[in-house]
Amino acid sequence: MNLLNCVRRKVPCRQRFMLISCNTTVYSLLKWHQIREKSTPQNFTCYETLRQLYNPQIPEHFNFAKDVLDEWETKEKNGEKSGQPALWWVNDRREEIRWSFEELGYHSRRLANVLSGECQLQRGDRVLLILPRIPEWWLVNIACLRTGTVLIPGTSQLTARDILHRLQTSKAKCVVADESLAPLLDSVAPQCSSLQSKLLVSDRKREGWLNFGELLRSASGNHVCVNTKSHEAMTIFFTSGTTGSPKMTQHSHCSYGIGLTVNGRYWLDLKNRDVMWNTSDTGWAKSAWSSVFAPWTQGACVFVHHMPRFEAATVLQTLSSYPITTFCTAPTAYRMLVQEDLSRYSFPSLQHCLCAGEPINPEVMGKWRETTGLDIYEGYGQTETVLIAGTFKGMKIKPGSFGKPSPAYDVQVIDDEGNIVPQGEEGNLAIRVKPHKPFSLFTEYTDDAQRTAECFRGDFYLTGDRGVQDDDGYLWFVGRADDVILSAGYRIGPFEVENALIEHDAVAESAVVCSPDPVRGEVVKAFVVLSSEYETRDHDELRAELQAHVKRVTAPYKYPRKIEFVDQLPKTVSGKIRRVELRNKEWGRG
Repeated sequence: MNLLNCVRRKVPCRQRFMLISCNTTVYSLLKWHQIREKSTPQNFTCYETLRQLYNPQIPEHFNFAKDVLDEWETKEKNGEKSGQPALWWVNDRREEIRWSFEELGYHSRRLANVLSGECQLQRGDRVLLILPRIPEWWLVNIACLRTGTVLIPGTSQLTARDILHRLQTSKAKCVVADESLAPLLDSVAPQCSSLQSKLLVSDRKREGWLNFGELLRSASGNHVCVNTKSHEAMTIFFTSGTTGSPKMTQHSHCSYGIGLTVNGRYWLDLKNRDVMWNTSDTGWAKSAWSSVFAPWTQGACVFVHHMPRFEAATVLQTLSSYPITTFCTAPTAYRMLVQEDLSRYSFPSLQHCLCAGEPINPEVMGKWRETTGLDIYEGYGQTETVLIAGTFKGMKIKPGSFGKPSPAYDVQVIDDEGNIVPQGEEGNLAIRVKPHKPFSLFTEYTDDAQRTAECFRGDFYLTGDRGVQDDDGYLWFVGRADDVILSAGYRIGPFEVENALIEHDAVAESAVVCSPDPVRGEVVKAFVVLSSEYETRDHDELRAELQAHVKRVTAPYKYPRKIEFVDQLPKTVSGKIRRVELRNKEWGRG
């Protein structure tokens, strides 16, 4: 078993649990009840009352590990928690790990001591975390909370160039990774002066790396959580680099730690007896949303299936074999699932299905309901926010709409001058930030005041998306103002792909847009103008060569699945490429 036995074996209670003082427990409970006391009942059917009653109180100090996870640990000890584990991990080799909140607390406190001890991290230092869906990923998340270090998650598909950019830009002092990415990290580490420690999740040792399991085995389970302020930096997510280099989106302890209550309690409709399965990659904000904060806010079980790749049959079998009550995945995944023979499966525990990341096809929603008897509730949000809008239980579902504004925000459709447009008129989807900025909105794009300021217009934060609000208050997605491509749940910026293409000698110019695809919804398509010496080359061979090149220099999922060779690209008078014209051509518009 290529996993850490020290972390995953059952140990005596007295060894794996640190008693919390009565005063600390009472203090945490009081603060957490202040946040939750005005929450509404679940399975809410009156949308307007939900908005009126949602009013979380933000204390001066807040830490999700101490004020939420440790509270559930105490409830668990006192028999006030359902029998479901806090984390339930399985893989394709039938290996299985179940951790209670007590065990999760014990192991994360030990890791917190490793971070502040051997890794020499102090409060406010940044940690780059690049791990697949393995239990250690969750431990690092919680240990960073406990130490007040700032977590920077990244997908395992990052290339050496991606990693170098993130390390240099963030000035991260520690990186946590497994054997698959260690060589890439070693190749760029000498160029990162701030990096002081590398923590390897592996049963093997590697020169220049601290061994995760070895240090965890010898670490103490006694640790006092840092008393972080609510608005103190907690995590940073890199954006997809749509119009330039990826930005560092910074969130505070309250913006996600408290803000995602709206996701867990209302949209996901979770209770502490539920088992929640979210399929998002660990590098994306959606994983923080639905695999950390939202479910654990409610004391629900986080279910994880570590699949090397998405396989529809495996997903359906998992939903049939485990008591999963709540399932959230990308619309692309649902498209793949409904192509299977669903009549071969039964889902006795499944009660609530959701999707996010891209618009879902109404036909897919209909087929899923027809074969499973379950609706799919759509949600809309960004790395910079919590749930912006969604269809909540009890609301009428309008296929094609992602629902009504979340109680967390005043969402409006505005024109380019910042004025609210009439219902039925297209405009910019925006969130009101004046006179009071919502606490659940990101803090800033770290070290980038200019791009932070560009997100705001008048009294509003601009999401960068275009939409329409109908007469019933439902929001409908129209398009993206920034040309970002949503493919199989991944957000891909054309700028990065174009930069990769232009590095190849064959490419004189390129423009990248989204193109329709029956499975992924959208795929990356590149329009390429060839340099003169390559014009006579075989196009099929050259297409394959360019695709392989992009896979090498950027994350593999970003490569253009379609490439069209053209003589010239449409441009404005000032020489800017008109991607909108190419995109309209792909989608048969205009």
